[in-house]
This record gives sequence, structure tokens and C-alpha cells, in this order.
Amino acid sequence: MRLAKNVIDIGLSTNNLEPMLRFWQQDAAVAFDHVLPVRRGQKQYRHHEQGSVIKLNHHVEPLPDAAPCGYRELVIAREGLRAPQRMVDADGNRVRLVPPGFEGVTQIAIVVAVRSLRDHRSFYSETLGFPEQSWSGGLAFRLGESLLLLSQDTAATVDAPRQARGFRYITLQVTDIDAVHGELRGRGVREGLAPITLGDVARISMLLDPDGNWIELSRRASIVGSLT
Repeated sequence: MRLAKNVIDIGLSTNNLEPMLRFWQQDAAVAFDHVLPVRRGQKQYRHHEQGSVIKLNHHVEPLPDAAPCGYRELVIAREGLRAPQRMVDADGNRVRLVPPGFEGVTQIAIVVAVRSLRDHRSFYSETLGFPEQSWSGGLAFRLGESLLLLSQDTAATVDAPRQARGFRYITLQVTDIDAVHGELRGRGVREGLAPITLGDVARISMLLDPDGNWIELSRRASIVGSLT
């Protein structure tokens, strides 16, 4: 897969807006960019981190209690640090700030708990075509400048819902979303959402990894120039 943006994004959901904004903007010092209305009762507070977007989705209606998905921790490389700093936001999501180069992280990384390293190695390497690299905790795949750090957990949740608290999906920006989505479906990748167009902002779809973790494909007009 060829990325239209050389980094990946991560999305999380909350009902707990003000404490979450304080954490991400003040404690984690991630730069706020703008608010994107998604639908009635949902707004996305978009924060930028070295090209990646941390998409904090605030839901007015209570989100259901649900098991965490495989996306367990966001790791951010920060200049000036001498040692890793572990943090937890107001909803309990884990964040780690690390010196650049720590465990190979030079931009951001997402730690993913998976039931089978073998299945996910096949998925990310053979199906999606991303290069593997070494990591002491399991498997690592480089998606542009970003990393996915896969750690085996045989109790990891299968088919966790997308609309629930916590980290819930990652986003890959691609140019020809319909072609990529169709090709991956042809290779047996499960579909979470068929391609749809969101006004003049983006065209998106959703696919699922072997454990049912959500992966958003996005063709965003601000990145590729148009939706056509």
C-alpha cells in the first residue's frame, strides 16, 4: 500500500471532553488544530503531532461500556527527553513520551495487542505490504515515518466496537481509496464500512485487521487536492 501521507493517525472517543482536552493539550503538549463536526452529537477535536493527527472524538450521548480494542498505547518521540515518560489521560488511555530513536520510534508509534503475531505479520507484510523491522517486544511494522508495535496477547479482544471509549482506530491516508479498498477486499480483508464521501472533506472506508481492529482508509481533500 502506498500512503498519501507518510505518517498515520489515531482516533479515540470520549464523553469526558474538558479533562481530555486538558490532558492532550497541556500534559501531553499536543498541538490543537481545529474542531470538525462529524454528525449531530459528535465533534472531532483534531490535534497535530509531527504530521500525525490525534483525533479526539467527543460524543454527547453516553458511549457503551466495551472491552478495549487492540490499540493499547500511543508512543510519541519528543526532542529533549532523556528517558521515557509514561502518562495516562482522563479516560485511562496510555501515552508514553520517549527520546527520539527509543525502540526505533522517531515520530509516533502505536502499541497493538494481537492474538497471533503470525496472522498479523501476514496481514501487515504480505497483504498491506509494509516493511517489518525489529522490536524487542514482538513485531514492528513501519508505516511511513510511523510504527506499529505488535505484542502478542492471547486474551486480546476480538471485534471490539468502534463506537466506545478509548483508542478505537488508526487512519491511513491513500490517494485512490476505492481501488485500494477493493483490492484489499479481494485479498480477503474484512470490511467495516464501504467507501463513503463526507461532504467536500474526505472519502473514507473502514477495514478490519485479523482481530477486528478498525483501520480507516481516507482520501482527504486537504492532502490530495480533491475527492475526485
